[in-house]
Amino acid sequence: MGSERRERMKTLGARLRGLRVEAGLTGAVLAQRAGVGQPTVSKVENGRMVPSLDVLGRMSLALDLDEVTAREVRDLLAAVEATPDTVETPGDESPTGAVLDEVVRSARLVRSFQCVVLPAMLQSAEYARHVFDSAPNATPEAVGRAVAARVERQSLLYEPGRESVFVLPEGVLRTWPGSPALMLAQLDRLLAVESLSTVRLGVLPWRRAVPVMPRHGFTLCDRAAVVVETFRGERVLDDSSEVAAYEDTFTRFEEAAVFGSEVRELLLQVMADFRDLDTPATR
Repeated sequence: MGSERRERMKTLGARLRGLRVEAGLTGAVLAQRAGVGQPTVSKVENGRMVPSLDVLGRMSLALDLDEVTAREVRDLLAAVEATPDTVETPGDESPTGAVLDEVVRSARLVRSFQCVVLPAMLQSAEYARHVFDSAPNATPEAVGRAVAARVERQSLLYEPGRESVFVLPEGVLRTWPGSPALMLAQLDRLLAVESLSTVRLGVLPWRRAVPVMPRHGFTLCDRAAVVVETFRGERVLDDSSEVAAYEDTFTRFEEAAVFGSEVRELLLQVMADFRDLDTPATR
């Protein structure tokens, strides 16, 4: 994210925090009155989330802002939205995935659909290294830090009380960077993770038609927010109607996917195909 956009987000957040303090409200009370989650209020006030116009309007009503002040905060939001949201790279202060990291850490139920690369929480270190290496202006030092952060976050998969559901088309398993050997290690990791009681891994076999044409990856965090991944970065959406639409889409992919023994059988077949690629042809 560009530094100018970050600064404008911080300006909007600081103004809203000041208005809340002036009104004598806690963040929890403001969230309740506005009908939004308390984490949303916290992230907006700390300049870590851009609120939708609807959320900003509800916060303004909850704060009982007069028209002049309400217009002021709307103008601050417009200034944020008018500032280009530049692509994150591992060399930036906040690498790609930082937004997702923060939101996922606070969620107890994570549901992720990916249609191009493996979900970040499932990537091996070497697979993740190729993901970060492909970013513009990547440096070895920045890539190393980004890979370490990604691997560290994966410890969340093992925490009791959390549930993680991943769904992806079979094509993701067959889209490979590096070498067949890298993918064999990656698929072995998927087999290990799939066996966890806290994880459900689903795959849409290529023999089945997809229920919806996949447009981009997204991750639902509890039932309060969805992180949408685009070419320009990540956006957190917390509007209830938008979250509900993504939940419906995820459910359709989940219902079309195979799980359990069928997934394990499919993974073993893909591994056999990669072993064939990794074995020099005899002449």
